[in-house]
Amino acid sequence: MRAVVFAYHTVGVRCLSVLLDAGVDIGLVLTHQDAPGENIWFDSVIALCERHGLPWITPDDPNTETVMQHINGCQPDILFSFYYRQMLKAPILALAPQGALNMHGSLLPKYRGRVPVNWAIIHGEHETGATLHYMTEKPDAGAIIEQVAVPILSDDTAIEVFHKVVCAAEIALHRAMPAILAGTVQSRPQDLAQGSYFSGRRPEHGEIDWSQPAQAIHNLIRAVAPPYPGAFTQLAGKSLRVLRSKIRSDMPGVHAKPTFFCDNRACYAQCGDGVILQLLELEWDNRCLSAAEWSTVTNGQPVPLLQPLSS
Repeated sequence: MRAVVFAYHTVGVRCLSVLLDAGVDIGLVLTHQDAPGENIWFDSVIALCERHGLPWITPDDPNTETVMQHINGCQPDILFSFYYRQMLKAPILALAPQGALNMHGSLLPKYRGRVPVNWAIIHGEHETGATLHYMTEKPDAGAIIEQVAVPILSDDTAIEVFHKVVCAAEIALHRAMPAILAGTVQSRPQDLAQGSYFSGRRPEHGEIDWSQPAQAIHNLIRAVAPPYPGAFTQLAGKSLRVLRSKIRSDMPGVHAKPTFFCDNRACYAQCGDGVILQLLELEWDNRCLSAAEWSTVTNGQPVPLLQPLSS
């Protein structure tokens, strides 16, 4: 079998590794140059290609006639897409007789579209996973070949869930490879009514609305925790980033409104529903402060938590 592969990120590295292990002839890899200024915390597809002597290109637009001629010249039997960031249009998808397969980081049809791991955590899901499916012009809508689920624990951050999804993607593709190589793939159509599309997220979407229930705030904090930009608020006139939290249902709320307060051991926020969040990791004015150090900021007094600047 000869394949052309569109791949980026750690999922791209691991799934491309599965193809190599299965003996697939990789005619070409299309990937991305890392964007200037982006926090590159993930693995490099280009580095993997260099180790294995695979030909690779980084076109700005893969849908041009020049790039399609390059792909067609490879005479691929099949196309694969693993966390490639650009949409592949119908003419590209038609270039391989056995179709085009994509790996998506959710249990389709749920969380189609962008950053599915982050959205699943924000919505309080208890599981997610990876789905191998046929590509159609409509994104993340093709028939499902294989799925592997992973748990989302109550305090998991996005990076912790992402690492589980990477493993799920590798397992899903590895399971499907014998049928793919034999040309005997079985698939089932998606019921798109059972899920929705979600758009990308920007750093400003991490601003905390303290009038929300503690569970919703906790979900946001862990969904955008580093290496993502982090959840943030304003405290004492400066930016406060909340990087990790824990719900403290054992602590009664004692304030009339959302409030930030500390004792000698920890800092807390009483949220809109009166439930307490313990704030485990904090950065204020670009400095990490211990609970004891907060006394110099707040003079040991509770501080009202304000509405978001964007509200």
